[in-house]
Amino acid sequence: MIEKLDEIEERYKELETQISDPDIMKDIKKYKEIAQEHAHLSETVEEIRQYKRIFSEIEDARSMLDSETDAEMKEMAQEELKGLESSLENSEANLKTLLIPKDPLDSKNIIMEIRAGTGGDEAALFAADLFRMYSRLAEHRKWKVEIMSSNEINLGGFKEIAFSVSGKSVYGDLKYESGVHRVQRVPSTESGGRVHTSAVTVAVLPEAEDTDIEIKQEDLKVDVYRSSGPGGQSVNTTDSAVRITHLPTGVVVTCQDEKSQIKNKAKAMRVLKARLFEAEEARKAKERSDARKSQVGSGDRSERIRTYNFPQNRLTDHRINLTLYKLDGIIEGAMDEVIESLKLSDREEALKANA
Repeated sequence: MIEKLDEIEERYKELETQISDPDIMKDIKKYKEIAQEHAHLSETVEEIRQYKRIFSEIEDARSMLDSETDAEMKEMAQEELKGLESSLENSEANLKTLLIPKDPLDSKNIIMEIRAGTGGDEAALFAADLFRMYSRLAEHRKWKVEIMSSNEINLGGFKEIAFSVSGKSVYGDLKYESGVHRVQRVPSTESGGRVHTSAVTVAVLPEAEDTDIEIKQEDLKVDVYRSSGPGGQSVNTTDSAVRITHLPTGVVVTCQDEKSQIKNKAKAMRVLKARLFEAEEARKAKERSDARKSQVGSGDRSERIRTYNFPQNRLTDHRINLTLYKLDGIIEGAMDEVIESLKLSDREEALKANA
C-alpha cells in the first residue's frame, strides 16, 4: 500500500511543477486539466502524509516498547501504541474512500430536463412539483436556477421544462436524480377521491464549457418562428423562438421563453452543448452511460427509480431501498437525507469494486 501512496505523492509533485510551467499555462485546456487533477489530489495527499506520519510513530513506539525495561514506561508505551493504531485504522479508512476514482464531472453545473410521462395533466402538474422541489433545494444550497425552455399547460404544469443549475458540486449531488419518478396521489381535478399513478422522467446533463466541446457552425441548422404559450395563444408577434438542429447527430433543441431571439439562441446552444457533451462522455465511459440509460426511460410507470406517495407521506427510492415518511418536507426541497443516502450507497459500491 505504501508503494501506491508514494506513486500518488510523486504524481502530486509533478502536477505542482507543471502548474507553474509557463508553456502549460498558455494552453488553457491543458492547464485546466492539470489544475483540476491537482485540486482532486490535494486532500488525498494530505491524508497520505498523515497516514505515513502515524505509521512512522507506530514503528518508533514499537521499537521503544521492545527496548523498554521499566514496567511503568512500558505500560505508557503500550497505551500510546494502542491510540496510534486506532488513528492508523481511521486514516486508512479515510484513504480508501479518497482513493475511490472521482467522477471528473462532479464539480460541473448541470442542465436538468423534466418531462411528463404517463398520466396526462396530472403528470404535467407533478413535473411542475419536481421543478419546484429542485428550485427550493437550490435556494437552500445557494445554487442558481435559470429556466432554459418550457412547455406549460393551462393548469400550471409542464409537459416539459429544461433549466440550468449552477453552484458548488451540483452534478455530484444531483446526478442520481436521472430516471423515472412515479407519483401516487389524488389529483386536484378528481372529484371521486381516487388515487392516480403518474410518471415523470428526469435527465441530468453536466453542462459543457467552451473548452469541453467544439461545435462547427456548418453542422447547425437554425430555424426561427413565433413562440406560443399555453393553449396556443401568441406570446409575441416577432420570430423570437429558435430551433437548432445538430445535423451530424440529429439532436434538436428549441427555446422560446425569452422575447429576444439572440437570448433564445444562446440558451438553446447551452442545452445543445450539454446534450452533445453528455453523449461524448458516454462514449468515453460506457459504464456511466449504461447506468443512465437504464434510469431514463420513456415515462412508463414500470421504469421507476423513485415513488412519491402523497396519501402515505412516503418517498421510496427503489435503487437503495430507502423509504422516508417525510414527503411533505422533501417535496419542499429538504432533500439532504435522500442525496446523502444515494452518495453513501455509491461510495460503498465503489469501495467493494476497488477492493
